[in-house]
Amino acid sequence: MSDGIAPMAENDTQHKLAGQYSISTDLKAKIASDLIENDDEFAKDELQKRMESRSVYSKADEYHRKRLVGRQDSTNDDLQKKKSKSRWDVQSYTLPDESQTLESDVVEVLTASIPCAENLRYFKESDRLLFAQTLDKKSIDDLSPEEKSKRTLLLLLLKIKNGSTSARKIAMKQLTNKVFDFSPQLIFDCILPILLDKTLEDHERYLMIKVMDRVLYRLGPTVKPFVKSILVVISPLLIDEDEVARTTGQEVITNLASATGMATMLLAIRPDIDNEDEYIRNMAARTFAVVSKALGVKQLLPFINAVCHSNKSWRARHTGVRMVQQIAILLGPGILRNLPALIQCIKDGLTDEHTPVKMMTANTLTTLAQNSYLYGIEAFNIILEPLWKGIRRHRGKLLSSFLKCLAGIIPLMDPEYAGYYTHELMTIIQRNFNSPDDEMKKTVLIVLQKCVRIENVTPEFLRESVAPSFFQNFWIRRIALDRHLNKMVVYTTVILSEKLGCSYVIDRLLGPLKDEAEPFRVMALHGVNRAVKLLGTDDLDDRQEARLVDALLIAFQDQDSDDPVIFRGFGTVASSLNTRMKPFLSPIISTILNQLKHKSQTIRQNAADLCTVMIPILKNCKEMEILNKLNIILYESLGEVYPEVLGSIIKCMSSIIAVVKLDKLQPPVNQILPTLTPILRNKHPKVQINVIRLIGNVAERGSTYVAPKEWMRICFALLEMLKSPKKRILRTANDTFGYIAKAIGPQDILVVLLNNLKIQERQSRVSTAVAIGIVAETCGPYTVIPALMNEYKTPDTNVKNGILKAMTFMFEYIGPLSQDHIYLITPLLEDALTDRDLVHRQTAATVVKHLALHCAGTGTEDAFIHLLNLLMPNIYETSPHVIVRILESLEAVSYAVGTGPFMNYVWAGLFHPAKKVRKAFWKLYNNIYIQQVDAMVPYYPIDTNEDSMFLPFNHVL
Repeated sequence: MSDGIAPMAENDTQHKLAGQYSISTDLKAKIASDLIENDDEFAKDELQKRMESRSVYSKADEYHRKRLVGRQDSTNDDLQKKKSKSRWDVQSYTLPDESQTLESDVVEVLTASIPCAENLRYFKESDRLLFAQTLDKKSIDDLSPEEKSKRTLLLLLLKIKNGSTSARKIAMKQLTNKVFDFSPQLIFDCILPILLDKTLEDHERYLMIKVMDRVLYRLGPTVKPFVKSILVVISPLLIDEDEVARTTGQEVITNLASATGMATMLLAIRPDIDNEDEYIRNMAARTFAVVSKALGVKQLLPFINAVCHSNKSWRARHTGVRMVQQIAILLGPGILRNLPALIQCIKDGLTDEHTPVKMMTANTLTTLAQNSYLYGIEAFNIILEPLWKGIRRHRGKLLSSFLKCLAGIIPLMDPEYAGYYTHELMTIIQRNFNSPDDEMKKTVLIVLQKCVRIENVTPEFLRESVAPSFFQNFWIRRIALDRHLNKMVVYTTVILSEKLGCSYVIDRLLGPLKDEAEPFRVMALHGVNRAVKLLGTDDLDDRQEARLVDALLIAFQDQDSDDPVIFRGFGTVASSLNTRMKPFLSPIISTILNQLKHKSQTIRQNAADLCTVMIPILKNCKEMEILNKLNIILYESLGEVYPEVLGSIIKCMSSIIAVVKLDKLQPPVNQILPTLTPILRNKHPKVQINVIRLIGNVAERGSTYVAPKEWMRICFALLEMLKSPKKRILRTANDTFGYIAKAIGPQDILVVLLNNLKIQERQSRVSTAVAIGIVAETCGPYTVIPALMNEYKTPDTNVKNGILKAMTFMFEYIGPLSQDHIYLITPLLEDALTDRDLVHRQTAATVVKHLALHCAGTGTEDAFIHLLNLLMPNIYETSPHVIVRILESLEAVSYAVGTGPFMNYVWAGLFHPAKKVRKAFWKLYNNIYIQQVDAMVPYYPIDTNEDSMFLPFNHVL
């Protein structure tokens, strides 16, 4: 049987893969009869048919069926042509693409049914329930007064939530002004369900909270009955991940507390203080802290004391202590004035019978100690005895909390008492060095960091009692795998090195540097890098220097990843040793050369990066011959195919060229640059920026070693770099243009740059304008301005805009030299300021701004008065970008022509009959008033009537 299901012969056992599988005779007959009845689906597999019957397409509603019918038909055709190989090879459902036209049509259909709801951007399915009354097509006249108010309020909220920017602002203003037209009950019955909607997005939530904030401010004490409902909605914001949301929640609760008063807030918070749910109690504590900050902690101290000493429930005491902790976090150092009273409230928590209360009390005392650092030890005296007894008695997490608490208090003590407690505490700390609990390890490290810095803790004590156990228990492989613990151990080691000295710490880290485990080596490298950077290597002897360099070299050879810490560590040690590295240069360079030939690209890249780090040391050791050999080998490696490795090689060559005299460089510069020109076409950012820097070094230090034609060829290649989206590459390319222009003269470079202004890509034209400005700064503006003015005659708009942009950068860069060219450039600016194109006038105004700022007080007031006459008509522009540039230019011109002459242009417009004219001139007047208020005093208009003299402008409108 060629189609359908071919019955298997009973004796066909040649191709069996497992035991024989059989089905019942009834099922087999049913399948055969179904195949005979359905001739059109005869070729389909039964499993395939059943999977298709269960697909989402067959279960889709009528709306989706119409939209997806094309895809369904094509999918079914494909399934008929190609059978599934297994039961899982069935096409899965993918979300259909919605067209923008369909989406806009849906929004129009939805918003059309909402009366007075124009300018809605969208209308979600959840909005149907929240704003159901707005969908009612009943006439407004047929509604009762309560229904009218509710529909009006819901429409305003809908516009604020889903409307366009303009509609939202208008609706927000209307709601703020008409808030007393609605009852508080109605307002919160409408706003609170919206805020509780699970589909609410972040920006929608922000807008609704903004509405509530304004409503609370206007309604004042009338919101007292709704405080509990408001807190249920707003309190979760206090633990939101977004800092803006947390700040917004604090502001709303602050306004609510200010409006309703302390008693109302306490009545709302009180039921949640001893709630069984930890989440609700946490919210209550955070809310109470915000209320305390708003109303003053001193007023709420009796309530805090009562909660912390509650006999009703240990949960209430736990929440009371947490309130104090949250108050300390919010107030920071401002907690000092209430510190003794707060500690008095929570001191009994250290001896509470419930462990959570004791832990929370210890953590709260730690927070109070950190926020009152340097002060307040007198307030903590009353808790030292129970704290110390607890440290002696407790174990596990409770001991960890008590240890952190005492470690936070010790820095506040006098040196004598701090030294005593530290020595006593070290005994307990050493006992927990080998604790398997990670939390206890973190606690031990925190305590060490605090106690090591105490004056009375001597280096001898640390060497004998602490350091050996510390390095034995914490500098192990397992610690290196935990990122957080890893960083804490390295930081603690650096703090110990301040007392023990760099020599002692380096001696202990030599073993980890040679370890087989790479994470452990990297951890040791971080420690060596930070210790040497902090303390230097002056206390290392010759033997330790040799061992350190040997260990670093072994760590470098064993490294397989591209982690840059090896280069940073090597560079820090080499820079500290400086010329003392000379005996070790030979094995280091040999290792680098061997690694440059390795088959792994990562190892080759590491070798080139380490070579870059060693270049300054080779120069200080006067190993010029080694530098030339390295340069030759690196030059031969420019055929590298991997861009990351190639970028490192070119960076190393650039470092060599920066320190070697170019007349003694091998290979010579005129051989290196032609090889680099094709590499400029490489699109990798690392390659591009390093090639451009190398070319810039050569152009700056030895341009005469390269033929002018080669420089021009490089300029053409550099033009492509001006299209790069990377700002670093653009800056480096522009600087290199300046060096090349200084080397071969600006004429040929200008031809290339001016031609580049004719292209359509804006980013390239802006970068070209910057390059022209740099050429003018490097070679003098007199070499560039004639070419720019001649090119400005081109009728192409892009070219004219580019010329004006180039002048913007040019006059910004050349500074006071601008005064020599002001009269030469004025006709061009006159043409640009009277052009119909907005961008022309905008860019010309920026040119005038830079000219005015650099030429103030140089006797060129007549030119700027002429430019002021051309600028002033543009004050009525409405484009945001244009009006900002125009106002900046006018403010700059006010410095060039003087306040008095400039204000003569302003007085008449301040009282013009037209509102638009007055608005424009008052905006200008306010800016001048802020900057030059003292200089304006002699020029205020005086009434001609001798009997009265008035100064109408005594304040900013």
